[in-house]
Amino acid sequence: MSKDELSSFRKAGKELLVDERNPSSLISDLKSLFKAGVLIANVLPVFSGFWLALHFTNKSFVDYWELFLLTMIGSTMVMAGALILNNWYDVDIDTVMERTKKRPTVTGNISLNVVLIMGIVFTIIGFILLLFTTIEAAIYGFVGWFTYVFLYTMWSKRRYTFNTVIGSISGAVTPLIGWAALDSSLHIIPIILFLILFIFQMPHTFAIAMKKCKEYSAAGVAMLPVVRGFAVTKVQIVVYVACLLPLPFFLAPLGTAFIVLATLFNAGWLVVSISGFFTKNDLKWAHVIFLYSVNYITILFLLMVIVTI
Repeated sequence: MSKDELSSFRKAGKELLVDERNPSSLISDLKSLFKAGVLIANVLPVFSGFWLALHFTNKSFVDYWELFLLTMIGSTMVMAGALILNNWYDVDIDTVMERTKKRPTVTGNISLNVVLIMGIVFTIIGFILLLFTTIEAAIYGFVGWFTYVFLYTMWSKRRYTFNTVIGSISGAVTPLIGWAALDSSLHIIPIILFLILFIFQMPHTFAIAMKKCKEYSAAGVAMLPVVRGFAVTKVQIVVYVACLLPLPFFLAPLGTAFIVLATLFNAGWLVVSISGFFTKNDLKWAHVIFLYSVNYITILFLLMVIVTI
């Protein structure tokens, strides 16, 4: 064995030992690959949709726990597949942006071929499981997956500022998947849930884009703050948040307490949004909008479950 071969062997051995001693690094890579935070945020509305369908159709969870597992696991795998494929396709962008440089697709900890195969496999298994629920639930799953992978990631993200609108559709179908697994989604409740999620994602994403404006600009991603500036983005944030105001009133079957609390959350978000016109620190304000939006959607969908227990 030559010196170079011996050196390479020792180096490989050391790297193997490091990986064996630090299994947390693999877990960290997988969490980044699956975009764990985004995945969990999308799973909650599926659960809420399923739970509310049980409530409004007077069905017992005990009788449908198997369907619940199929719905949750299937939808989670479809969404995971879409997120993995997004990472696979966006590796060139992620290499430029500071917040994504540690993703395994960028560091090379997981090869792109493996990532592509994982994305496809997760997607296929997820759809198979959803097909064991209802065709309607599987269709909504496909709409969300296709919109996110092809229309958002591969087509509009780098070209048009309306990429946020397209991306929001994929996230908004999640409660429809949960509801449709039990009953037809042609019902006012799942329709309003769709609208809440769709509208919420606009100011939420705009806030992120403002915070990371320089990174998106360097990566050539056509986010609204990059192309049109902060002033236009602030106006759109206020408009979209204002559009949330009437929606709780269409959810009257959830009770007065829910309507009041949801309206207060909406009003609070509108006040914070309008304050952006008077702030001297746009990035700090954008961070506040981001934090408010994350807590807003989490509390709102948990509240829907709580008031129906």
